[in-house]
Amino acid sequence: MNNKKFKVSGMDCASCALSIEKSLKKISGVKEASVNFVSGKVSVESDNVSDEEIKKAITEAGNYKIIEAGDIKSITLKISGMDCASCSLKIEKGLKSIDGVKSASVNYASGKAIIEYDSALVGLSKIKGIIKKTGYSVVDEKEKDPEGEELKSASFKMWFSVFFGSINMTLMMVMMFVPIPHHFIITVILAFPVIFFAGWDTHKSALRSVRNLSPNMDTLVTMGTLIPYLLSFLGFIYPNITTFVEMATSILTFHLVGRFLEARAKGRASSAIKKLIELGAKNARIIENGEEKEIPVEELKIDDVMVVRPGEKIPTDGVVVSGESYIDESMATGESLPVTRKEGDAVIGSTINKQGFLKIRVTKVGKDTFLSQIIKLVEECQGSKVPIQEFVDKITGYFVPAVIVLAISTFASWMIFPEFHLSIAEFFNFPWTTLDAPILTLAILATTAVLVISCPCALGLATPTALMVGSGLGAERGILIRNGEAIQTMKDVSVVVFDKTGTITKGKPDVTDIISYAGFSEDDILFYTASIEYLSEHPLAYAIVQRAKSKKINLADVKGFSSISGKGVVGKIEDKEILIGNRALMEEKGIDNKDYYKDQEKLEIEGKTAMIVSIEGRVAGIIAVADTIKEGSEEAIKEIKEMGISTAIITGDNERTAKAIAQKVGIDHVISGVLPDGKVDEVKKLQEKFGTVSMVGDGINDAPALKQANVGIAIGTGTDIAIESADIILIRGDLGGVVSAIKLSNETFKKIKQNYFWAWFYNAVAIPAAVFGLLHPIIGAGAMALSSLNVVLNSLRLKKAKI
Repeated sequence: MNNKKFKVSGMDCASCALSIEKSLKKISGVKEASVNFVSGKVSVESDNVSDEEIKKAITEAGNYKIIEAGDIKSITLKISGMDCASCSLKIEKGLKSIDGVKSASVNYASGKAIIEYDSALVGLSKIKGIIKKTGYSVVDEKEKDPEGEELKSASFKMWFSVFFGSINMTLMMVMMFVPIPHHFIITVILAFPVIFFAGWDTHKSALRSVRNLSPNMDTLVTMGTLIPYLLSFLGFIYPNITTFVEMATSILTFHLVGRFLEARAKGRASSAIKKLIELGAKNARIIENGEEKEIPVEELKIDDVMVVRPGEKIPTDGVVVSGESYIDESMATGESLPVTRKEGDAVIGSTINKQGFLKIRVTKVGKDTFLSQIIKLVEECQGSKVPIQEFVDKITGYFVPAVIVLAISTFASWMIFPEFHLSIAEFFNFPWTTLDAPILTLAILATTAVLVISCPCALGLATPTALMVGSGLGAERGILIRNGEAIQTMKDVSVVVFDKTGTITKGKPDVTDIISYAGFSEDDILFYTASIEYLSEHPLAYAIVQRAKSKKINLADVKGFSSISGKGVVGKIEDKEILIGNRALMEEKGIDNKDYYKDQEKLEIEGKTAMIVSIEGRVAGIIAVADTIKEGSEEAIKEIKEMGISTAIITGDNERTAKAIAQKVGIDHVISGVLPDGKVDEVKKLQEKFGTVSMVGDGINDAPALKQANVGIAIGTGTDIAIESADIILIRGDLGGVVSAIKLSNETFKKIKQNYFWAWFYNAVAIPAAVFGLLHPIIGAGAMALSSLNVVLNSLRLKKAKI
């Protein structure tokens, strides 16, 4: 059964809606049709009825028009007021109930929501309104450092409650030895600001959650503090009754201490974004009317010419128009060695000019810059969810209601079967157990302990904190992860398939071999070929000319140049006829010296293009050109295979060339002669054979295959389309990044599993202990705070992982 929604214009009254409903219900397969005249929305439930049939029925019902879907927009909103994983689930549920919202992912750890919505069906104001209605607020994007404000607030509440709480606890200990007049009244007064001022936000959140029928962690804390505190007022009527003022104060204080430590640790986990933002330059110097002028980076415009001196940051992305220098690009690529940049080369904003004076023309500003794109990708990844988290989120959604039911059952069990519970408590006889207290007191203590010890926060933090740290670590190493799912999938990859050109190889030809005969030197061969090929537009010719320039060989004037299609080129230098081409050209010109055959075949077997050079009717040498292997490709592929992962190459080249490249770098499987539109089919075949497949590519024609693969990895030096299609982007462009991505996936998921283990283990041990009265509520409150902190700190250890 499919449920489809359409936006319709032209309805003037309720009868219009009825006529559309009637028209839709005539379609075979339509089970239900609902038309809302006010909102103009049509909802159709059907069995495999096409959109075209539905649209046709609507338009034929009268003068109605289908409003096509608008742009699918994605927005990241910062949300305040979330206290545990249950809060994020509640917001997600509210957002997904809105027509037009395609997806919503709310990350409790980062406090961010990533929402995809159809702009024709729903506006941003309605989305924000739903979040507010759910009980939370959207932080203004212009607000400075919301994380800092949150930490400052948590710090104030913590120290406020610690101050009053510590006085209460001190008085309680003094009372053990020296009577204090009006002690009970004093403790009640001291506890009041802790319970109702420092803890007000907690109680408010609990009230909201109960009103929305979705209890959260704050509900448990409120029940574990407010109820015992209010019950203590019976002490004014019955002076000898046990009161729980100090306990309520201590529980809430521990809760607020835990909130502060958690906020600080989460801030450290999300520090990658802050570091990236801080990398940006604040000001730029531009040339205006022949003079230098300093302006804020925000005021830069496309085609402005910036002046960058040694030691300064490059303000934004651009192209060098004058000068040459070494640029430290480590912030973008993770590569520690500076790289040379000269006239015509692109440079990245926020990288550091180490040496020379540069003039740079601005090519990108604002959100289009490289740094802004990195920040966006890291934010998207940190806000996304790993598949395992979605399963745990479902469990977490039932966790708090289950704990409340368990707490009520615990109280009832202690009141009905006191001897049973006392026998267990007497068997263990922990120092903090008070077995001589009345059964009602023990029942309240056990019930309160169950409420405050149960911690869904640790479960909610397990995945997002590890993902935040992992994605930040990846960004520092030049590995950008677009979504959390890639982290979980990458560790299960069975085969990595590589595109050849631009991925394994550099993507541009280079001279690899020069063989000389008949007394000619290698420089002679290079001199003649480069002089002739200088007039050619062939890519291989460009490689030869560049090699000659690098060796500072002065080229000669050429006469009578001509290109012979499919065979080579011919020209005269100093009245000597020079031929450069294949064997067919040599045979056509009657040059029958076959001594070069063996060398030529050897070079071609290696996957190189071998061009024969003839001078005045005799073979003078062979010059070979090939798309050379990238540095580190062989080592990276070897390491991937050592991990137990198979490798494959997919290319449009002929089988001999493909096998030569594969053999050189150690690839297992060769798929050659594949047309661009055939790469997707080849990836599908690999998925059928191996299961989980990762595709590494850089070109436009790789984009569909990157999408088809379970994990698409784009070389960051490649095209924007390939990058947009990928799950992981390697900024540096070398294959060592693939190895690092696999290691990062393994390390991050290892932390996720560890976090879940400790979160479940803590609850599995602590909750039964609380039920049987073996855990004092104050100890439970401290343990609850530490359990969340432990999960975050364990995630932070990921920063030390070697990838």
